[in-house]
Amino acid sequence: MSDTTGETRTVEKSFRGISERLATHYLTNLGGERVEDDRVAGDDWEATLSSEKVDIGPTLDITEVTLVFEGDAETLVPLIEQFSQKAMRAGG
Repeated sequence: MSDTTGETRTVEKSFRGISERLATHYLTNLGGERVEDDRVAGDDWEATLSSEKVDIGPTLDITEVTLVFEGDAETLVPLIEQFSQKAMRAGG
């Protein structure tokens, strides 16, 4: 197993069926603080949020929120796992 201490990573993840407001709420519950309308920062990490409507059928569209996580590799892995669990329970 390699030592990733101090290594900075960028990870992009998309989640359907949640809003930017709810994603921001989850990130603040995970130790972040909203620093801009589209950005939440915590210890050794930050996440930038964006959203768009995506078609999932001929007459149905839903919101897809994309988060770009940046920070210490050791911090991001558990943060993204915890966020994903919250988002999957809420969204689709």
